[in-house]
Amino acid sequence: MQDRNDDRSLGELFGELSRQMTTLVRQEVELARTETTASVTRAARNAALLAVGGVVIFLGLMALVYAAIFLLATLGLPVWISALIVGVALAVIGYVLVQRGLQALRSQDVTPRRTIETLKEDAEVVRGRTK
Repeated sequence: MQDRNDDRSLGELFGELSRQMTTLVRQEVELARTETTASVTRAARNAALLAVGGVVIFLGLMALVYAAIFLLATLGLPVWISALIVGVALAVIGYVLVQRGLQALRSQDVTPRRTIETLKEDAEVVRGRTK
């Protein structure tokens, strides 16, 4: 700020304070928007990776399922028992993979922490000016 004499009127001081507070609020809103957008973008990218990975795994597993069922059938098991064994094993593996993906999504933090901290600092500065 510029060095000014204390000859400014109270109206001028309040006008300047009002302009500064408006600018501060706009900057805080922009910071919150930027932080939140970045967090949501990361979460969406992680969800997309999870979905694409799931599809690729599904396609690979379909080929392996077919091969495993027929391998067990050639070892002497009936085809339906072979399919049941492979199906149960895949269900367990699928459950574990889904739980890992959900855990990764839950750990994603979208709270605009920097904005919260700067708002607290701004409130302290404003309280200090009004005392």
